[in-house]
Amino acid sequence: MSIRFKLTSDISTTSYTVPARTCRRYGRASNLLHQKPPAAPKYFVTRTSYLKSHAVAFNHIRHLTSYTVHPTPNIVHMPYFCTMQYTLKKSLGQHFLRDENICRKIVAALEKSLEDTAITQLLEVGPGGGALTKHLIQLANIDFKAVELDDEKVTYLEHTYPGLKDKIIHKSFLDIDAPFDNNFIVVGNFPYNISSQILFKVLDWKDQVPVCIGMFQKEVAQRVAAKPNSKVYGIISVLIQAFYDVEYLFDVPQGCFNPPPKVMSGVIRLVRKTNAYEMRSVKDFFTVVKTSFNQRRKTLRNASRSLFSEDVLKDEIFNKRAEQLSIDDFAALTFRMK
Repeated sequence: MSIRFKLTSDISTTSYTVPARTCRRYGRASNLLHQKPPAAPKYFVTRTSYLKSHAVAFNHIRHLTSYTVHPTPNIVHMPYFCTMQYTLKKSLGQHFLRDENICRKIVAALEKSLEDTAITQLLEVGPGGGALTKHLIQLANIDFKAVELDDEKVTYLEHTYPGLKDKIIHKSFLDIDAPFDNNFIVVGNFPYNISSQILFKVLDWKDQVPVCIGMFQKEVAQRVAAKPNSKVYGIISVLIQAFYDVEYLFDVPQGCFNPPPKVMSGVIRLVRKTNAYEMRSVKDFFTVVKTSFNQRRKTLRNASRSLFSEDVLKDEIFNKRAEQLSIDDFAALTFRMK
């Protein structure tokens, strides 16, 4: 004898056949043929745990509400509430957004940028548990893609949102090529452990990415938006602001995440500049900025001596420290490099 279980959730229906010998581990198979569920739901959780091992789609059964018997064929129909579970990985910097109000505010900022730019292609970085994703896939006339490294989250997203099939790039964001041929917008609750690297990747794509809206640790967001003569003004401030206007949108408290991070977060929007700074080359600009800030306590004369001739180093600007120079100053210095 065998009993066929038909599992039904709000997402899909799947059928499995369970051998009678398996049923008898916990009681007679005929016990499953009652017209009412048994008093102890644990019995059915145990029963369905057997099915779970054969069904990746149903990772966790929280509550079994009822079942009905279909004598011919022998099917036990069991509706239940089902949620897939996943593990939060600190190694990947995962702090998943759970505050719907914050999600709506990010989407509102994104919708304004989509309207202003008339762009129809969108890339989400690190969709994780889908807090933002579920809103983004509802945007009208948008070609949407997401990039996610974690195998478990990819499985979860594809199961929870079937429309994402073939729209998830299963790689690290840092390793992919531009996912679209034309202009696209980047958005996401960025993994904290690679948030700065994500910004440098956006810089590599600056000709294709006119807007980026992202969640960062507040400290990182403030550094990106910092102005000269500030302690947090540094390499990432200068390099990003040379090509993008930076707008700090709002703070996000720790309690809006699962698990809560130890620090406050912030959302910023980058909008590509229409008028670029004049510089000898982007490569020279990056070199002079990084070299100058690598020894930020020293004067520019000592920190960047290897890049300039002795005659050029006599200029008064080299008496300053890197944090005192504007983006214009750094751009102008590229024409005076060796």
